[in-house]
Amino acid sequence: MREFKLKKGDKVGIISCSDGIKKENKKRVESVVDILKSMEIEAELSKCIFREKAEFSGSGSQRAKELMRLFLDKDIKAIFDISGGNSANQVLSDLDFNIIKNNYKPYFGMSDLTVILNSIYKKTGLKSYHYAIYNFGRENSRLQIDRFKKSFIQGKEDIFDFTYKWLRKDVIEGEVVGGNIRCFLKLAGTEYFPNLEGKVLLLEALSGNVSNISSLVEQLSMLNDFNKLSGIILGTFTQIQEEGNINILEEIILEKTKVFNIPVIKTEEIGHGSDSKCIVIGEKIKII
Repeated sequence: MREFKLKKGDKVGIISCSDGIKKENKKRVESVVDILKSMEIEAELSKCIFREKAEFSGSGSQRAKELMRLFLDKDIKAIFDISGGNSANQVLSDLDFNIIKNNYKPYFGMSDLTVILNSIYKKTGLKSYHYAIYNFGRENSRLQIDRFKKSFIQGKEDIFDFTYKWLRKDVIEGEVVGGNIRCFLKLAGTEYFPNLEGKVLLLEALSGNVSNISSLVEQLSMLNDFNKLSGIILGTFTQIQEEGNINILEEIILEKTKVFNIPVIKTEEIGHGSDSKCIVIGEKIKII
């Protein structure tokens, strides 16, 4: 049984810590709120949701202040970040990780929010959720809503159980770090980058061809303790798979990890797809 569950009457916060939502997509945000309301979950919209200046829903410090407010609000039981893009790392220097640790509640997001998910884990040791509630408004909305209810209200594992294939078989066991490969690497060389030793590294991407992503893989392989990873989970690489080149990327990753004998799996159920499931950053998993 998962430690986190929502119940009828609970309140959650919604925020955009990366690029703000375009104002023409306001109805999609309202749809997410309405769907939560249908579950008898109240949603509070942050002041930082929609784009105000260029791509931003506020300055980095304003977005960080709003996130801290949601953590401090004892009525808020979880925080769902519906943003993505490029600017999530602008909030990091203004986050108070002691406040987050002492007022813990699950933080949900993915894509560019990889930087916040992993920073929370590195700075507090606490878990956060690689999942986009914004998928409620996409083509697999009914599936996502059903999984959400079963997992976060009824306490079942539907949204966490994912299928996979082995690319290099062994035992994968350790705490999960990572997410979007490009955004994860924004943390490299900073105080927010998690130690890789013994960890299970999740990698996925929306954009980027094989050349782009293989360059990022090369950079990853040069980081401290990459060779000490417990395993790698490859999620979806949307552009590469649409171009029919996923086998090439898999070969590159297998070659790069060959000397260290790092086990690798590939799943189609974690990433930017509208049917994507949830994986918990900081949670210990075992795959055999």
